[in-house]
Amino acid sequence: MRFQKKLLVLPVVVAMLLTGCGGGAEKGKTSGSAFDFSTASGNASKELVVSVGDEADVEVLNQIVSDFKKENSDFPYTVKTEIISESEAADKVLSNVNSAPDIFTFADDQLNALTASGILHPIDDSSVKSDNLDAAVDAASIDGKLYAYPMTADNGYFLYYNKKYFKDSDLKTMDGILKAAASKGKKVTMDIGSGWYMYSFYGNTGLKLSLADDGLTNVCDWNSTKNKITGLDVAKAMSAIAKKPGFLAGGDDVLKAKAAGGTVIAGVSGVWLSQDLKKAWGDDMGAAKLPTYTVAGKQVQMASFAGYKMVGVNSFSPKAEWANKLAAYMTNEKSQTLRFEKRGQGPSNKKAAESDAVKASPAIQALLAQSKYASLQRVGQKYWDATTAFGSELVSGSAITQKRLDQLVKQITAAVTE
Repeated sequence: MRFQKKLLVLPVVVAMLLTGCGGGAEKGKTSGSAFDFSTASGNASKELVVSVGDEADVEVLNQIVSDFKKENSDFPYTVKTEIISESEAADKVLSNVNSAPDIFTFADDQLNALTASGILHPIDDSSVKSDNLDAAVDAASIDGKLYAYPMTADNGYFLYYNKKYFKDSDLKTMDGILKAAASKGKKVTMDIGSGWYMYSFYGNTGLKLSLADDGLTNVCDWNSTKNKITGLDVAKAMSAIAKKPGFLAGGDDVLKAKAAGGTVIAGVSGVWLSQDLKKAWGDDMGAAKLPTYTVAGKQVQMASFAGYKMVGVNSFSPKAEWANKLAAYMTNEKSQTLRFEKRGQGPSNKKAAESDAVKASPAIQALLAQSKYASLQRVGQKYWDATTAFGSELVSGSAITQKRLDQLVKQITAAVTE
């Protein structure tokens, strides 16, 4: 039987195909260490299960479902909502297909694993492609076939800053930003110890990082000694930044708390922090593309990972027909506009993205400016494992040697079974 055969290969798929998400996705809460729905997609229940990434998304979903029911009076289900972080969705869904939700939101880097498992089937709806930004459609597609509904085009990062402390000329370079902050006894934050943000230093140097043709292992030459800018040059540049008096290593929690406390006046993050920083800095909150940084005596534009969030439909669900209708509605222009208004999330829908409100958002406009220097996040789990330890060493001030870089690349490019 087709259904049973697909289930038999799922443990292998989980072990071999699932790639990690690099932390830029909003930090949602999971529904617990045990993934279990009281009514699941394989049940004859009248409940249709939808998972979203965060508690704050539930209110938005409730409004969308209410609108959907008004337009589809014959909708036969009650919608049950569960919380699964978009960064963990594939892991949770593939761990138990029988209890997986009928609809789930996820980050685009998990598309390969979900498609290979058979959970996602091609979507036969040309309007989805025509209605959404080309980059978002590409992120939701494999070999030209669309497998998920694009929902946002905002899972990337850029620079936030407090306008009171910076001139426009300061914002052009990391050196200028750090000098301005230090002169005022303030700090600039960035989680350079995270593989997600670490990529920004390597991405525009000519050094390579990508998935291999097998879709599992990584290709990486960050230890190159032949490139015009060597891997060691980049590591030394990052170490130098970490030691600057105006710099403070830290993630979103640090940026949010210390911006509110007045210590931090700039930091690297994404749209999900916009409302918190607006609360901290008020009308002085500004946003811009990432600056250049000094490496090997040159100024190099900082890169970034670009990411998209999307909605998937469980193909094993007996409710898949209605699930697809609801998923399409969850991601249409009206719903994406609502999501922007309530959550500040950047639309992938072309018309929603062209609205005056979106154009007036400093965070969204900074993300668009940075998108010229961004690459789709397509790396295997070994990258995240290896950069976690390496990043800690950078932040702590440990001297990085060529030998250590060789070891890093060996770990990044290791087979999935190692």
